[in-house]
Amino acid sequence: MSRNVVRGKTIADWQEQVPLLKDIQATKEVFWINPNKENFQTASEKATFSKKDVDEADARLARFAAYLAAEFPETRPTNGIIESPITEISNMKTYLEETYHETIKGNLWLKRDDLLPIAGTIKARGAIYEVLKHAEDLALEHGLLTSIEENYAVFASEKFRAFFSNYKITVSTTGNLGISVGVVGAKLGFEVIVHMSVEAKQWKKDYLRSQGVVVIEHASDFTKAVTKGRQESDLDPMSYFVDDEHSEDLFLGYTVAANRLKGQLKEKNILVDADHPLFVYLPCGIGGSPGGITFGLKQIYGDNVHCFFAEPTHVPSMLVGLLTGEYDGVTVKDFGLDGLTVADGLAVPRTSGFVAKVLEDFFSGSYTIDDHQTYELLSTLIDQEEIYLEPAALAGVPGSVRLFQSAAGKKYLQDHHLADKMDQATHIAWATGGSMVPKEDMDLFYQQGQKTEKVV
Repeated sequence: MSRNVVRGKTIADWQEQVPLLKDIQATKEVFWINPNKENFQTASEKATFSKKDVDEADARLARFAAYLAAEFPETRPTNGIIESPITEISNMKTYLEETYHETIKGNLWLKRDDLLPIAGTIKARGAIYEVLKHAEDLALEHGLLTSIEENYAVFASEKFRAFFSNYKITVSTTGNLGISVGVVGAKLGFEVIVHMSVEAKQWKKDYLRSQGVVVIEHASDFTKAVTKGRQESDLDPMSYFVDDEHSEDLFLGYTVAANRLKGQLKEKNILVDADHPLFVYLPCGIGGSPGGITFGLKQIYGDNVHCFFAEPTHVPSMLVGLLTGEYDGVTVKDFGLDGLTVADGLAVPRTSGFVAKVLEDFFSGSYTIDDHQTYELLSTLIDQEEIYLEPAALAGVPGSVRLFQSAAGKKYLQDHHLADKMDQATHIAWATGGSMVPKEDMDLFYQQGQKTEKVV
């Protein structure tokens, strides 16, 4: 296919059909409102999943709490529940207001998935859930478990480890998904094989190998690494492939975050209702984690929660997939983007078609963020709040100010009759990782941020 023809249309045809593509191709920062978003009731009637699915996933993780507490001491303070705190970042809010010359009405919080135990990243939610579900399925199928009512601490026994050593788990990743799958899979006894794309950081490869995981490096991007990993896994009947592009279990594992956040907001006496709207800004790569969290939040708060995805200007794969209506049928490279970003966890050139189609009716919109701003926000958050995040985790931080500043954001607030309620709003930027980044790498990120001229 010619580089100038994508899915049967020329680039000029695409630009005429989707004018915003010109700015995206020029790597300009954009703010886009999803025209396909439905009210919650209508969207729910069309959805493949429901609140019941979210609660079943939550219950499965609760069953494994005894195992996790036994094998991972860092989960003992929460009795084996993998969860992160929320932190108000008022200093950062003031900084954003002064830098952008825009008032952020409401309060700004950070969801600290960088502090999630075991893997220190948002991927721990879905990935660990899928690995545990696979282990449960095998144990039930082969009689090691006779009932889900048993004490799951038994998964820590040598008998179970010996059984799981006969099986493999394979995953393709830019890094964080592999860490989550690798650490728990290896602990259970599985042979874990992680295919790492060219974007993956060396320290992530080294860490996985230190955990007994087999790492296969690819000199290609994430999409090609996924294809290779899936092909090799499919040839081995003892191998289970954790499929970042198509996995329903990954998606459902992420949804559980919503139930947990509900409890945290209640503890802090934060109301979410028609007069107290909730806005959530989620970094987006392939879409599974922000998609699952958004779906879970909508099941709880319905039309009172508004979720926006944040993507790098060079890799807005979800945005391109939805704008064109081609979902995973196109990549950002089809439209001349290089797919390169410092936010390696978001360096996914093609979105998940499965997630995009499920979420299209639920999420409010997207915006893109330039790497220069990512660096600058990273160092500023350290200075203002003493919080150290990896680059990808910063994407959600400017979401609130971008909402108020952009014409599209202002129109969204007007159209949804929210403009006069924003003083009572709660804004949550979802921090997706950072606690495992080696100090020398974080120091380099910080230094780059200090040298970066503010992008406003």
